[in-house]
Order: sequence, then C-alpha cells, then structure tokens
Amino acid sequence: METIRTNQADGPQQQAPSLDAVWVIIPALNEEQSLPLVLHDLPAVGRVIVVDNGSTDATAEVARRHGANVVAEPRRGYGAACLRGLAEIRTLVNTGQPAPHIVVFVDADYSDHPDMLPELVRPIQNGAADFVLGSRLLGKREPGAMPPQSVYGNKLACFLMWALFGAKFTDLGPFRAIAYHDLYNLAMADENFGWTIEMQIKAVRAKLRWREIPVPYRKRIGASKISGTISGTFKAGTKILYTIAKYGLSKHGFSKHGPTANRNSSVPQNDGKAAA
Repeated sequence: METIRTNQADGPQQQAPSLDAVWVIIPALNEEQSLPLVLHDLPAVGRVIVVDNGSTDATAEVARRHGANVVAEPRRGYGAACLRGLAEIRTLVNTGQPAPHIVVFVDADYSDHPDMLPELVRPIQNGAADFVLGSRLLGKREPGAMPPQSVYGNKLACFLMWALFGAKFTDLGPFRAIAYHDLYNLAMADENFGWTIEMQIKAVRAKLRWREIPVPYRKRIGASKISGTISGTFKAGTKILYTIAKYGLSKHGFSKHGPTANRNSSVPQNDGKAAA
C-alpha cells in the first residue's frame, strides 16, 4: 500500500514512500482495551506481529480480529516478547516471505503515537540512518505520562551511555525503528527490562548510523507494569544499570556467540527481495 499526502499549499500531490517492507512488532500483556487503538492508528504496513506475553484477557483475540499475526511467548518479559517477534520474522522469511527492510517496535498500551510511524522510518528509507529512536524527552509529554522516577532514570541511563560509549541519546523510548539486517546482526539477547538499552549500546558499538526524533507521549491505558509500581521501577532500574555496566566493562560487549558488529554477516532473506 502507498500513502498519499496532500499539501494544499504545494499544489500537486506528493507520494510518500511505501511501507510494505516495514514490519511492526508489538509486545502485549493484558492490553485488550488499548491494543485496538494502537492497531487502528498504525498506518498500513507489510506485517504486524503481536506477541502475546502470557495475557489472561482477550489480547490475542482482539489482535487477530484486527488482522495482526499473533504469536505467543509465555515467558514473561518485555525482551522475551520482542525476541519471540524476531523469531517469528525469521520463521516467515525462512518459509519464503520476503524479508522486511525495517522493523518497528511499539508498545501496546497506547502511550506511543503509532500514526507517527512514517516519520520514524523515513530516515532509514532515505538511507540517512540505520536506527531511529523516538525520544519522549524531546517530544511533548502529556502530564503524568512519565512519572518523575522514569524521567530521572532515563536521564541517568543516557548520561552513563554518553560517559561510557560516547553516545548522546536522550531517551530509552520503546517506539523505535531499525533496519532488519542490522537488527539481526546485533544478536539481541536480553529477556526483560534491559532490552531497549541493550539495543542502543549494541547499535553504537556496531557503528550504526542512529538518530532520534521527537515523539509525543501520553498516559497509557491501564496500570503500568514497570513505572507504575515500586517493585517494577526498582527491577527495571537495576537491570538497566547492570546492562550498562556489563557492556561498559566488557571488551566487546556482544553476545556469548561472539562480536556482532560485522554488518556483512549472513541474514536470512528470501532471494534478497527485501526493499533496500
């Protein structure tokens, strides 16, 4: 599908890049109320994969009703759900589906603005970046959307990334896009709260071209499973600091299978049909 945007002042219609080679992964845990809004606001893309992370409500059924590809990951954890989504992509590619050019991650709680996906992926489509992070701290935040401990924790983590890796991120936001080839080579491994910062550290170490764009952020629907509880905040903060220290103190900082910064390593594809 191709999206047409019209600017009355410009006169003729301008054709936006196709999103057919963009696939979206949505980790979801008990998000039956918010997920329909997320799926409604997403522009048409090549494929949407909703990873049901052990929901006890109708999250999976709602996702299927809205045309998403649903897979289950019973092991609780944000990273575990994202890894399951990546495994599903590999399975589909290995069975003949054209590999995506770009993979986008977005939360299922409707705190992000999925309608901004075209802006998020555009730098990658234009060849100007490999990894794009939607920064909530650069964008407009609805009052109460990010509690003080979340803002402080993000700023601290970003300061430590700057001090140890020279990367001046402003946020660890979940709304992000990355070229599939590069994502595959990062060999992501974290199964819970360290997933986002692991990706950012590995992207820097792999010398990916990255950038941030401001994104708005609103109050999530339902109670937060992380910043909304003392235990969740503590666990997330501890894991994020541990991940920074782990990669900051290690020589290579990649998976136990060896460094993954080689951007020419093999990636599952279907005869190279992915958009370039």
